[in-house]
Amino acid sequence: MLEFIGATLLLIITPGPGVLSIAGVGSGFGFIAGQRFLWGLWLGNLLVGLAVIFGLKAIIFSAPYLPEVLLGLSLAYLSYLAFKIAFAGSEVAFIKAERVPGFLDALILQAINPKAYAVNATIFTTFNFWPEHFTTMIIIKFLVLNTIWFPVHFGWLYAGVTLRKLNLPPKVQRTINILMAVFMVLVVVLAVTSQSSG
Repeated sequence: MLEFIGATLLLIITPGPGVLSIAGVGSGFGFIAGQRFLWGLWLGNLLVGLAVIFGLKAIIFSAPYLPEVLLGLSLAYLSYLAFKIAFAGSEVAFIKAERVPGFLDALILQAINPKAYAVNATIFTTFNFWPEHFTTMIIIKFLVLNTIWFPVHFGWLYAGVTLRKLNLPPKVQRTINILMAVFMVLVVVLAVTSQSSG
């Protein structure tokens, strides 16, 4: 059980599209927008976890080319979110964000987020510490997962909001937003690279 808790913590705390995007939304758009985004990430992660438990992940990823398509969609959608974060508050009219990334954006992101599937697959298909009580074990895993998931994601949101509250010069804030956006896309590029080489 302790090994499961430790592994879950390491899996969730490692930077991925979810935590980087929540920090970016917090930095670019503030706490209220970040909170809405966080709830979308949580529901998306819950749905991915259920898909793993009920075997839908195996069915989805066994379809020819579908993993590559999902990775491509993930990269495209993260690039779209990254663009909004990178240019949040920009005075250049043609790149001004018309709509703040919100609940639905986060939900879509988790549905196509490679890390969400990998983390949930590891959590729910390994560490069978109570196999004779499968349903209870799955409920315990969900409780442990969420007990770790919320503080980690609120922490990343708080970090992003703190950067925003520092009232840094616009050029510095824009540079931070662009760096966060670049890291978001880089995480997915690395996922695509490892997928194609594996």
